[in-house]
Amino acid sequence: MKRPGPVRWLHYVYGGVLPEEYREWVLYDATAKTWVLRFAFRIFAEALPWLIAGYVVLTLVTPMPAGMIVAALLISLLLSLFLTVTSADELAEVRLTKHGFPPGTGKAVRKRRGGASTWP
Repeated sequence: MKRPGPVRWLHYVYGGVLPEEYREWVLYDATAKTWVLRFAFRIFAEALPWLIAGYVVLTLVTPMPAGMIVAALLISLLLSLFLTVTSADELAEVRLTKHGFPPGTGKAVRKRRGGASTWP
């Protein structure tokens, strides 16, 4: 199974479609026993540049203490993780469909492998 390098992985994280040679890895990514953790890590990786930019902007333009800014950004990260992880099953299916798999492939593969077919 061919894994994408860092640049292609970031393209994948931000919703891009990988070339055909990574198709098996995409299926693995959406159906492995740790697929929800992988999903959550992708959300974190996608949010990190925005969190850093938010921190920089808020420390420069507001008199708020840095600790308060960090706390607010962590709360926003947790909220975004909660909102996306609760839809992880559907979002994984969309990602698989974008890569040429028939709808329902992820759920079927996870069920066949004995993993949870839905989350949470």
